[in-house]
Amino acid sequence: MIHVLSRTIVIFVFLVTPFSSDAIREFPTKVTGDGDETQMGFDGLPRFAEAPEYRNGSECPASDTEGVVSSCDPSHVHIAMTLDSEYLRGSMAAVHSVLKHASCPKSVFFHFIAAESDSADSMTLTRLVQSAFPSLNFKVNVFMEDLVKNRISSSIRQALENPLNYARNYLADILEPCVDRVIYLDSDLLVVDDIRKLWNISLTGSRIIGAPEYCHANFTKYFSDGFWSNPMFSRVFAGRSPCYFNTGVMVMDLVKFREGNYRRRIEGWMELQKQRRIYELGSLPPFLLVFAGNVEAIDHRWNQHGLGGDNVLGSCRSLHPGPVSLLHWSGKGKPWARLDARTPCPLDHLWAPYDLYQSPHLQPHQQRLPINSFSSL
Repeated sequence: MIHVLSRTIVIFVFLVTPFSSDAIREFPTKVTGDGDETQMGFDGLPRFAEAPEYRNGSECPASDTEGVVSSCDPSHVHIAMTLDSEYLRGSMAAVHSVLKHASCPKSVFFHFIAAESDSADSMTLTRLVQSAFPSLNFKVNVFMEDLVKNRISSSIRQALENPLNYARNYLADILEPCVDRVIYLDSDLLVVDDIRKLWNISLTGSRIIGAPEYCHANFTKYFSDGFWSNPMFSRVFAGRSPCYFNTGVMVMDLVKFREGNYRRRIEGWMELQKQRRIYELGSLPPFLLVFAGNVEAIDHRWNQHGLGGDNVLGSCRSLHPGPVSLLHWSGKGKPWARLDARTPCPLDHLWAPYDLYQSPHLQPHQQRLPINSFSSL
């Protein structure tokens, strides 16, 4: 049964019954130089508990490749998400949330994108994901960072310069040609509704991207004064009514993306940025330059973004008015970091029940809040 998060949220915090011993995979503890302990798993990565198994109901579509899991199966909901050591905890919680609320969790296929330079190789990441989600349909793809490194310019926040942030530009090349459509999700979010509802959204006409638009936002601030004062640049929006959209949640038509060579169009703006400095915010502005004003507008419930505050302070934020299907901690503040520091924002407590990370400082019954402890989830 799917429950949608309402505007009014009441948070109950209490201890829960311990997990059974066979639901947690034990790993050694590493003591860092400052005396802090970190529970370690595969090749020094954090340790995660095994998530509950979620099964399809009788109403779910049968697989087109019965008995064989295929990344090309068109009956699957295809999701792309980056996977790296730094944001691994967020990625695992995001996957958990998708499965928890999916009407057909066995019909979801995750295409993970890992950086070639990550301290954990793709095989290690594969084993780690399998340990937490033994029946998950997924594949770990390796992103060759050399494709983009020389095109990245400095940003307002160093984390925005991570080459893996630009992997979304290359999804049409990274994923198999048989994958015609994909939902791209950032790692710092929770899905609290049936992901198939997002998957079923139509991209009409020539539209390649579907995302919530925010036309009340001051669009001019995403680009420099030099950009707007130069008609050779600013005329890119001629004939369009551009609105801001957040690239952390997108439905993408990969067939049209490939046919129109949109990856090269995005790269062109990145190369210009290296020469003329026309924006400050990392991987977002090139997407706005190419797609803003030609985006399939999706209900705002599918990206309640900005919960991580701004890119400098990471202050606490409230929900936007209206229903919620996806909570997104975009911005500097991440819920796992604030919870660990014991300085959480109120909405960070909504993220905690999906956290599979196992801390050596707490007993299992103290680890997590029960997902069903929130009447609105």
